[in-house]
Amino acid sequence: MTTTTDTIAAIATANGVGSIAIVRISGDAAEKIASLVTKKESFKPRHATLSNIYNAKDELIDEAIVLLFKGPYSFTGEDVVEFQCHGGSVVAQSILKTVLHYGARLAEPGEFSKRAFFNGRIDLSEAEAIAKLIEAKSEDAAKVLARQIKGELREFIEEVREEIIHILAYSEVSIDYAEEDLPRDIIEQMMQKMKILIASLQRTLQASKSREGLMQGFKVAIVGKPNVGKSSLLNALLHYERAIVSDIAGTTRDTIEEQVRIGSHLIRIVDTAGIREASDEIERIGIERSKEAIEQSDIVIALFDASKEADEEDKKILKLVKEFAGEKKVLYVKNKIDLPQRLNLNIEFDVAINAKESVDALVEKLEEILDTTNTSQEVMLISTRQIHAVESAIGYIKEAFLPLEEGELEIFSFCLNQAIKELGSITRPFENDEMLDKMFSSFCLGK
Repeated sequence: MTTTTDTIAAIATANGVGSIAIVRISGDAAEKIASLVTKKESFKPRHATLSNIYNAKDELIDEAIVLLFKGPYSFTGEDVVEFQCHGGSVVAQSILKTVLHYGARLAEPGEFSKRAFFNGRIDLSEAEAIAKLIEAKSEDAAKVLARQIKGELREFIEEVREEIIHILAYSEVSIDYAEEDLPRDIIEQMMQKMKILIASLQRTLQASKSREGLMQGFKVAIVGKPNVGKSSLLNALLHYERAIVSDIAGTTRDTIEEQVRIGSHLIRIVDTAGIREASDEIERIGIERSKEAIEQSDIVIALFDASKEADEEDKKILKLVKEFAGEKKVLYVKNKIDLPQRLNLNIEFDVAINAKESVDALVEKLEEILDTTNTSQEVMLISTRQIHAVESAIGYIKEAFLPLEEGELEIFSFCLNQAIKELGSITRPFENDEMLDKMFSSFCLGK
């Protein structure tokens, strides 16, 4: 349990006008402060109490719902009080000012979740899931995060950790009785268990990397030579004139990035500069950024003008996107199908559209692709920190093979203990205050 005794307070709802705002306080003095603010002597835990709210001058501020959660049966593990008042910034700020007057202090970003962690109410994987659920970019992401809040990743990490400890037990016993070597069949069993662990961790790692777009929003790059209709396509997807449309080739000289909702997914869509031989330095920089956008995207829309015969620039585009076809989804799309058809590229197109009239066929195709990205039931890592920890753990387990083979059991045990430490950093590290402070400070105020 944490030794923190001060009481913290914050507005737990977003800024702006709304029907309800929530002011949350947590700590030893939470219930006492609630009594001072409401002029009520006591509250029944987990029951909504309608009460007048008064400021430090005994002036009526609002009529609000007051909820008391007694520790340790609260989110933070401490006494928690929530004031559900009328929305807007003025009332909530007045209540916050009053509770600060009565002895609470303003909470730091993520401090409520940090206290929940230190009081054993959540682990780090659940804390990160809570933070990311607020910013979820799709329904599928919300489902993954909801499972993680319920402990899915924690259970997986604990299972792996138990297996490593089981392997370590053989080694530690042999170190204590150094005059006796480990039997060969025991070594082979340990190696087989380590191979199974590596395979399991690598599956999770690969599944997580392939579904990164679920957490951050899938990135879709529109690429093509100048004047094939990339800007028209972007405008059609956004339903407003975001990019300048012109018959002059090279009108778009830099990447343009916007967000748009496709089905249940929020995606980041990038209109790139037309890829061709640059005529000046500014255009060359824009083309380089376009190539970077392709590398960083999850889906590439390769757009071609169906009304013109393929030229060298079309072939360069085709060659470029095919280089990425193995690692990301590429959609081959022909545009301007309302005009006489002259395009003679030897590829199978996924979609044919007239971007100035309708892009429904492309939207349907994108939605189909996005909806199939979360078919895997593999446990998912949701942050760069978690991915790096698993990569490091795999590295240490691989390093342990050679010392095990050569009978260097102290080195073998060290490698596996380092793997345990890396995995522990995902859920509950032994010690690293600086890392914890940095992680929780990225949370919303009041969370």
